[in-house]
Amino acid sequence: MKKIVYKLVYNRKHVLNCQGEALVQVEAYLERRKKYFSTHVYLKPEQWDARKRQVKRHPNAEALNRRLYAFVAAMEEKELQMWKQGRPVSLETLKAELQTGGSGDSFLAFFEREVRNAAVRESTRRNLWSTFNVLREFRRGVLFSELTLEFLCDFETFMRQRGYHVNTIAKHMKQLKRPVNAAVHKGYLPAQSHPFLHYKIKTTAYRHTRLNPEELARLERLVPDRRCPQLQHTLDAFLFCCYAGLRYSDFTSLSARNIVDVGRERWLVYRSVKTQVEVRLPLSLLFGGKCLALLEKYADCPARFFRLPDNSNVNKRLRVLGRMAGLERPFSFHAARHTNATLLIYKGVNITTVQRLLGHKNVKTTQIYADVSDRTIVHDLKSHCK
Repeated sequence: MKKIVYKLVYNRKHVLNCQGEALVQVEAYLERRKKYFSTHVYLKPEQWDARKRQVKRHPNAEALNRRLYAFVAAMEEKELQMWKQGRPVSLETLKAELQTGGSGDSFLAFFEREVRNAAVRESTRRNLWSTFNVLREFRRGVLFSELTLEFLCDFETFMRQRGYHVNTIAKHMKQLKRPVNAAVHKGYLPAQSHPFLHYKIKTTAYRHTRLNPEELARLERLVPDRRCPQLQHTLDAFLFCCYAGLRYSDFTSLSARNIVDVGRERWLVYRSVKTQVEVRLPLSLLFGGKCLALLEKYADCPARFFRLPDNSNVNKRLRVLGRMAGLERPFSFHAARHTNATLLIYKGVNITTVQRLLGHKNVKTTQIYADVSDRTIVHDLKSHCK
């Protein structure tokens, strides 16, 4: 039996896609028959050297050429394994071996299965899908053999060129690390080949968006157009969370059952969606009982108050409300939680109490809100240095 001959070919069908690119394939030739295998590498015509059969004049030409050679080498390795195992070698059996192994060589196929089958919250699943889609934009096909330190660096460069923030890149890298760990644990990838062994996920200090007392007062005074009741509803929900310190996920999981009377006081009692910590809030003691006033507006149907559209659309409405109130900087729904924590600390509430009100498991998480701002310095000096 003769050996299969492999050759890289470009734009075999002489057709360019809408980006003006064509596919590089591996031509496998055996006994006067050919089969073609996609490398998932697309190039513009001027980026392919037909004589040398390699990439040229491409920003990542060197890395792409290594990838193409590795792809061919992986096919040859499959062929060699079949020979050693005494199995018949043909173009059909080679194709079957590459396709089955199942999905065996495709990290993207493995990643997709992991996301679909993961026992995680839907918000976490959405984050994983987001990283999966970015990775697929980076490369249409990824083999386990390609998961190297260089691959991670190239992926980071790709995201940086797309204008992603350092912390957004770090988030995607953390999400990517999850299926890579699973691949190692399940034997798809040798532990010594773990690409994150020598890769450091980089983050930068992030200043959380929060409203100062004047900005919050502007929103409290704002009266949206009555022809857009959804704006008033969004504003009320946001203000409620500024006073109670709730996340979007916690607010939208509430119902009338979470409002309970303890003695003569009305409390909000709920279990955090994110941390599963029980949180108990005495509503009459928080910011002068403003939460109770908002609940009273929706007393006829409390469930309606806690129903909001998806977080993205809520944030779009908040941008509109911010402009209507004359606020100079945009803010998201999560800014309500940061506003609550910052104002409580500014008012002198002990940080461990703030920790319990926010439902943090660790006080270190709460301490990110305790940075000393100019406003805090002035407040403290006026209080203690009269």
